[in-house]
Amino acid sequence: MLNQELAQILSLMADYLDMDEAFFESRAYSKVARVLESMEQDVGVIYQKGGIKAIKQIQGVGQGIAYKIEEYIKTGRVSRLGQLKKKCPVDLENLSRVEGLGPRKIKILYKKLKIKNLKDLGKAAKAGKVALLDGFGSQSEQNILGAIKFVKASNERFPIGEILPLVREIIKELEDLPLGGQISLAGSLRRMKETIKDADILITSNKPEQVMEHFVKIKGVVKIWAQGKTKSSVRFKKGFDCDLRVVKKKSFGAALQYFTGSKDHNISTRKIAKKKGLKLNEYGVYKGDRQIAGKTEKQVYQAIGLPYIEPELRTNSGEIEAGLNNQLPKLIGYDDIKGDVHCHTNWSDGRESIKSLARAAKKFGYQYLAITDHAGFLKIAHALDEKQLIKQMSQIDKVNQKLSGIKLIKGAEVDIRPDGSLAIEDKVLAQLGLVIGAVHSMFKMNRKDMTQRLIKAMNNPNLNIVAHPTGRVFRKRQGYQLDWPIIFKAAKKTRTALEINAHTTRLDLKDIHIRQAIESGVKLVISADVHPISYLSMVEYGIAQARRGWAESKDILNTRPLKSFLKYFE
Repeated sequence: MLNQELAQILSLMADYLDMDEAFFESRAYSKVARVLESMEQDVGVIYQKGGIKAIKQIQGVGQGIAYKIEEYIKTGRVSRLGQLKKKCPVDLENLSRVEGLGPRKIKILYKKLKIKNLKDLGKAAKAGKVALLDGFGSQSEQNILGAIKFVKASNERFPIGEILPLVREIIKELEDLPLGGQISLAGSLRRMKETIKDADILITSNKPEQVMEHFVKIKGVVKIWAQGKTKSSVRFKKGFDCDLRVVKKKSFGAALQYFTGSKDHNISTRKIAKKKGLKLNEYGVYKGDRQIAGKTEKQVYQAIGLPYIEPELRTNSGEIEAGLNNQLPKLIGYDDIKGDVHCHTNWSDGRESIKSLARAAKKFGYQYLAITDHAGFLKIAHALDEKQLIKQMSQIDKVNQKLSGIKLIKGAEVDIRPDGSLAIEDKVLAQLGLVIGAVHSMFKMNRKDMTQRLIKAMNNPNLNIVAHPTGRVFRKRQGYQLDWPIIFKAAKKTRTALEINAHTTRLDLKDIHIRQAIESGVKLVISADVHPISYLSMVEYGIAQARRGWAESKDILNTRPLKSFLKYFE
């Protein structure tokens, strides 16, 4: 939790320094922010054990940044950030989320038009003032207006990967109390929805008031909205609200079903209960005044004539009918993935060597791992060229000879050019075990042209997988437009798999497209887009996305053993 807070602060400071043209210092802050974001060990624990000296041992941390980390640990603030904001009083955090705006353009907007925030930017763009500035233009102005709406809407919700780990910490603290009994997530977090507005937790306890007293004092609480005997609501420093409800043991399952939702799913289940002469609510299933079920969710569903329905499916999008007809999918399990097939090393923009990433993946429980560093023209990601790819293939062979228990696949994430061709020569691609294609440029192409771009790429016999197929990035960029029936038809014909990118800023494909892909006979892979080792665990979010798209293990290629996985692409 502390690592992520510090990473965000240092990254923001890097942007302010970039605006101030302190480029060397900006890069230093940005580098440390990335290191902290990927670290598994808590910075606070490091400081407790070794003080400022231990902080200086973190990669890239010099004396100046070390003292700022210490200041934040002690006071919860960094005074230098306040000084930078005072020098250029703009809402850099939100303005930089507008696609196409970086620190330097934001500085121009402030200097020329005194734009400090999204509201100022919207007014200026609507008045046609932005288009008149050098480096902008009328098309840029229109794009900005569209992006502002996107940023405002996305600011109301959080990617699940930002909230779920924090709420799990809260639950762990409550579990450690001698006051509680059963405890569970509820709401959209339990349904593993890709974005979250708030969190819900249910608990049973014989001492509810003491539980509530502890809950409202948990570290990170900045506002108490309500504190009662059976329900309390608080806001955490991160900006999300969390409700805790104490329920009776005999009603725990019914309350869990009710507060998990979704609203539409619950309406349907209550209608089914009513048709059977029963009443279903958060306290249980009742026949007259007698509770006939409520202790567990399974009992609740059985009482109204349904099999247990997994939380990820509870959207009223056919799961009720499938349950009544005994046709619910056997969803992919959270331990079914046998290898990650989209991984970056320090050959491009990853953090780890090939060997250290392979060892971490083996420890994670994987049987195989595809090394797919960037290749082509994406210079910001240090993309490899043909000569470098050939050299890396040789290195992967050497590492494979020294490893046991895991197999490395020679691969690459290759840029798809605007015309649909791949940015690496076919004779080199043919030597790889796995080729992933990705769009990293020209995101504003119209639907027809972008669809044709991907189809041409899929028709290249060397391409195996299309990475993050819509290119969306939460709070930053909407996905580009595609004609999905045509994409699915081409993917099936060319045996090209589509990726479910599990990185929490992407979660791309969406659940609706996953379900459509499966119905169209298209195979999928789930990958964490690994850069630091810690990203390996993000696969959970990709699996959740797949489950919400009704995916079974047979639909996901990297649930297969290595030989079977590679055979699909032959």
